Amino acid sequence: MPTGRQFGTPHGPTVHSIPNANLLIPPYSTNALLASTHHHMGNNGGNNLLLAYRTLGVVFGGLVTSPLYVYPSMHLKSPTEDDYLGIYSIMFWTLTLIGVVKYASIALKADDQGEGGTFALYSLLCRNLNIGILPSKCMDSNSKVSHSSGHEGAKDHSRLGKFFEKSIIARRVLLFIAMLGTCMLIGDGILTPAISVLSAMDGIRAPFPSVSKSLVEALSAAVLILLFLMQKFGTSRVSFLFSPIMGAWTITIPLVGIYSIVQHYPSIFKALSPHYIFHFFWRRGKDGWLLLGGTVLCITGSEALFADLGHFSRPSIQIAFFLTIYPSLVLTYAGQTAYLIKNPNDHDDGFYKFIPTPIYWPIFIIATSAAIVASQSLISATFSIIKQSVVLDYFPRVKVVHTSPSKEGEVYSPEINYILMILCVLVILIFGDGKDIGNAFGVVVSLVMLITTILLTLVMIMIWRTPPVLVALYFIVFFVMEGVYVSAVFTKFLEGGWIPFAISLILAFIMFGWFYGRQRKIEYELTHKISLDRLEQLLSDPGVQRVPGLCFFYTNIQDGLTPVLGHYIKNMKSLHKVTIFTTLSYLLVPKVAQHERIVVDKLGLKGVYGCVIQYGYADSLNLEGDDFVSLVTNSLQAYIQKNTDPEIEEEILDLEEARRSGVVHIRGKARFYTGKSCRWFDRIMLAFYEVLHSNCRTALPALGVPLPQRIEVGMLYEA
Repeated sequence: MPTGRQFGTPHGPTVHSIPNANLLIPPYSTNALLASTHHHMGNNGGNNLLLAYRTLGVVFGGLVTSPLYVYPSMHLKSPTEDDYLGIYSIMFWTLTLIGVVKYASIALKADDQGEGGTFALYSLLCRNLNIGILPSKCMDSNSKVSHSSGHEGAKDHSRLGKFFEKSIIARRVLLFIAMLGTCMLIGDGILTPAISVLSAMDGIRAPFPSVSKSLVEALSAAVLILLFLMQKFGTSRVSFLFSPIMGAWTITIPLVGIYSIVQHYPSIFKALSPHYIFHFFWRRGKDGWLLLGGTVLCITGSEALFADLGHFSRPSIQIAFFLTIYPSLVLTYAGQTAYLIKNPNDHDDGFYKFIPTPIYWPIFIIATSAAIVASQSLISATFSIIKQSVVLDYFPRVKVVHTSPSKEGEVYSPEINYILMILCVLVILIFGDGKDIGNAFGVVVSLVMLITTILLTLVMIMIWRTPPVLVALYFIVFFVMEGVYVSAVFTKFLEGGWIPFAISLILAFIMFGWFYGRQRKIEYELTHKISLDRLEQLLSDPGVQRVPGLCFFYTNIQDGLTPVLGHYIKNMKSLHKVTIFTTLSYLLVPKVAQHERIVVDKLGLKGVYGCVIQYGYADSLNLEGDDFVSLVTNSLQAYIQKNTDPEIEEEILDLEEARRSGVVHIRGKARFYTGKSCRWFDRIMLAFYEVLHSNCRTALPALGVPLPQRIEVGMLYEA
């Protein structure tokens, strides 16, 4: 606000309006919908054990159900005993290095104010270094910067940090990498339900060979449609079943694995020796390299270890992973491999074939239930990611419904839900072969891991100041390992691998187009902002009248007022007697306390006030119109009464009279004017932004503003 008195907040920097929140990006958390009520429940043993149990149904759904489709996704040709030993050795060391070392031991320490995920790493870099896209978005000097895990960022930036601060191209590339990671995870929300449910339902064909593959695909599509149609009711009613289901899966499948090891190949664990990996590639050569596109699926869902950090404490995730998930996967894959060594041609149904006949149907029920839980987790994750992207102004506004009165993180978006449903069903019906979906899935898994490795390396260098030798060791091991996986899955691009690329490309284009348009809009508003002195000059014009009523005039920028205000006064020749310039501000906290939600100030002109409505990224904006007006006017009255100004009574009377005269909410609706001097890139991107902007929802309905009280003031911004 254009006053010497800044709106302070105990939570850290105030980021005025959604468009200005891009620098201080609060990270998304996968599956936040199911876990938001468990936020930071302390570090004592009892709470951590309870949280560790709950993570089974939320964090590890995708990872622990991967045995359903790993072997069926591999293109094996006449596999031998040595082939299977080599494949198991690859999977074991992939789980150990990427799961145990990278995610559970290193990445979990790279939290951003307790949150994890791809955007958390980007947020951490942005808040510790001046590498945002817009220079106007620099942090407040009083902001409380969280240095993860006690790693204090030095005041003197590294040479790499200075390079990013100076190079706008490097900063844009970094933003694109973070966006790509987000888009890939949204693509994951389409592929995980498809491959998990299809693989689980495929178990019907073993006892009933007459059942056709097309019928299995139709049944899988029906299950998914039912699952998506249930989303509008929220998951609170069934979420209590998630952890028991995944707990049953996590316990029973490794027991079957142990039985299979004893029955078929007791010496399977000799494959833990890395020399089996070298021997495998030495013998199979290019074919062995191509098989990596299937083995990479053994680590699918590992990103959730990091992404869900904000809703389950670090110790609880580590306890669950080290004590249950990791040993469960090691034993399950060992059992599957032991069975396949004795039955080498059963790899196309590598999961259900190794289940003993007496327990086949109970395992089928558990597997199908676990696949649905894993699907629900990724669907919930997608809603959460979309909501965060909308809040941070990286995605056009869509309808977001809070399905639980007690859990603010439990959200549902009708538009996104039906788009996901259509895409999931199309993936199953068009690419019904699990191998093709596996190829697509492998692209998502490997690229997200690679993006996390790159961002985590930058955090090590620029924030943690990790010794160069350790950084080099980390980067070389994981970049080379994941790079080889990426190269292998890229060979399957035409066989299903293009699916996530097409989805991610479309999403990235939407996100970048929206972001670019909002960035250009903010740049224009900052350049043409109305200062208090300029507002005083406009109001001093004898032709400008102060009309009765209370006006909420929405402004998007800090240290000034929107240029729409000048456009409005010049053309309407009026301003309401009491005008409250209102800004929506998203802070780097999950929730803002109710008594800190509204911050008001007097702007120095009679009847002119400033108001900042502060929200955390897990808060809901849903308010009724009258409630919103009452909250603001009550806060304003309390603020006026605290001052020693002799005109207190007059100001309060003016405020009450203005409200009785009528309330109006004014927001600008700016469009870009692209003249002949505009570059072709600006013409294309701004035209695309205008299409998105004209078809997205307005922010005012979230505040419950009645239609008769809304006024939109149009203005052309010259690009």
